[in-house]
Amino acid sequence: MTYDVLEMTVGLFILAFISGMLGLGVAFAAIPFLGLFLPDLVHQVQPLSLLLNGITALFSVIGFSKSGYVDWKKAIALAVITTIFAPIGAYLVQFVKQTFVWLIYFASVIYLSYRLFKPVKERTGAENFNLALLLAIPISILSGFLGVGPGFLLMPTLILVGFDSKKAAGINAFAVTPPSFSSLIPHLKTANWNINLMVPLLIAGAIGSFIGARTTSLYVPSSKLKKLFGVLIVVVTLYKIYTLVK
Repeated sequence: MTYDVLEMTVGLFILAFISGMLGLGVAFAAIPFLGLFLPDLVHQVQPLSLLLNGITALFSVIGFSKSGYVDWKKAIALAVITTIFAPIGAYLVQFVKQTFVWLIYFASVIYLSYRLFKPVKERTGAENFNLALLLAIPISILSGFLGVGPGFLLMPTLILVGFDSKKAAGINAFAVTPPSFSSLIPHLKTANWNINLMVPLLIAGAIGSFIGARTTSLYVPSSKLKKLFGVLIVVVTLYKIYTLVK
């Protein structure tokens, strides 16, 4: 294992642990992180991030389900929508310049950070799930376009419509797992895979996300974790901007 692979594996484990705490899947943070090491956004970073997102979200589901935070009926309904619409964005990105994709990504970071830091009143038993289902359509298309899986916008959306943070994380973790894999389909013919890199990253991501989900379920207030993740993705993204313009 070279130093770069070791560095990437350790970094991915940390990102997976933190994203697993929120049931987000790791792709949104992995995109700028992997972009520090891999030069091709569409054919290297996005396919690997989507695969990592599906694996980390799956193990996050296992962690949250052990504590009863997955509402399976709502999670399955969201998963159907996200799985159908995410590949549309993944197909469209094949025809767009990478600079434009990064601009949309950075705009999404701003929105996500705003939602994570803004306090939202929970409405247990009175959540507007129908609105969440409707918003899941454009969210899924956008996430497929960015190659990150829909969790990074779906999670704050579920909180916005009134879900408890931990319950939102459990639902979100399941809802983003199938579309992460379905969004891979348009990338399969053009993706540039490195097995020696992919295997350790997948293992680190699976372990980190499961531990992160269990930590949130048992010990950590979700409000503090939302802010921590917001800070993390902003820092990583700002560093990526620095590498693009220097």
